[in-house]
Amino acid sequence: MPVAAVITHVLFWLIGAMAVVGGIGAFAAMFTMGRSGYRKD
Repeated sequence: MPVAAVITHVLFWLIGAMAVVGGIGAFAAMFTMGRSGYRKD
């Protein structure tokens, strides 16, 4: 397996992992912002 193939493979995995983490973080942020509107502090 050539070095370039390994590097691109790792880069794609990193981009995919960042997309997954970012998606979960965005969902959690929207969820907490939506819930904060219902609280009566």
